[in-house]
Amino acid sequence: MTDKHQQRMAAKKAVMDAKIAKATEERGILILMKGNGKGKSSSAFGTMARSLGHGKRCAVVQFLKGREETGELKFFRDHPMVDWHVMGDGFTWETQNKEQDIATAQKAWETARPYLSNPAYDLLIFDEMSYMFKYHYLDVEPVVEALQQRPKHQNVIITGRTMATPLQEIADTISSVEDERHAFRLGVKAQAGIEF
Repeated sequence: MTDKHQQRMAAKKAVMDAKIAKATEERGILILMKGNGKGKSSSAFGTMARSLGHGKRCAVVQFLKGREETGELKFFRDHPMVDWHVMGDGFTWETQNKEQDIATAQKAWETARPYLSNPAYDLLIFDEMSYMFKYHYLDVEPVVEALQQRPKHQNVIITGRTMATPLQEIADTISSVEDERHAFRLGVKAQAGIEF
């Protein structure tokens, strides 16, 4: 049994070593975190923590969230290598004002766009930006163009349930978080440290 396991692992290692040897390009990537499940933003912020551990400069622009008391903001806001912008007015069903939502989205994009041309930043997170395209608050084409012209080393993560097709066409990594069950539908109230 041990010999079979060792043979199987040796074969797997050979396959993985060959794949690693083929990956020679060095550049930043565009990651899309989508799906109805919980954890898209949390994954992005976990990646940011990893980047900060390597001394990388990061920026976050939150397009939808309007809360200033989230755990992630409290944790990262004083970090010298993080710029954090809470730009949203809250969910669309809270504002109920399309003109205001469009103006807020445009203001958030005006905050986000300069980062895409600033080589000092290694990782950008555009949290819940995808909704801006779903609700037609922003045009996707200028965003795609800016993403394609960003500094070569720069990584970008965009989160949100759905992703515009043009973003998916240029993305390097797309992860989908599925929703099999959520405590809220079981009647459990949102809580600090889990939902915000």
